[in-house]
Amino acid sequence: MAKEPIYLTRSGLERLKEELRYLKEERRQELADYMGSAIADGDLRESAAYDEARLLQSENEARIADLEEIIHRAQTVEYEEGENAPAALGATLELEQPDGEEVTFYLVGTHEADILENRISDESPLGQILVGTRAGDTVEWNGREYRVKNVSYR
Repeated sequence: MAKEPIYLTRSGLERLKEELRYLKEERRQELADYMGSAIADGDLRESAAYDEARLLQSENEARIADLEEIIHRAQTVEYEEGENAPAALGATLELEQPDGEEVTFYLVGTHEADILENRISDESPLGQILVGTRAGDTVEWNGREYRVKNVSYR
């Protein structure tokens, strides 16, 4: 059974590839050095440093495997450009609240989402509302109305 594709923006895919490169080329070596120094310290049966090094190495290898799977299944999205383009993955949306306060969201795939950076997934409740909107549209979310001021792709 074929696995479903994972939709990512170009920049999101590049970030994941860079993280994979770092984990394979740099982090692996850092952990090997750490494990080597823990082994050099002596008795491994009671070495907290050795146990920690093994745990960190295991976590690193698991993340590498996850990233390789995501990248293998990744499908970058294409989007329509222009002044009246609808919001889709990769869009930057500038929204205005009734009080005039503005907020910017970046519409991304699930594996790129980071609410602290206002990168929201297209599968999230707000993301689902924003997909397909255009500049000038009004959307309601959490009992508040937002006006879409601008949709752009950077």
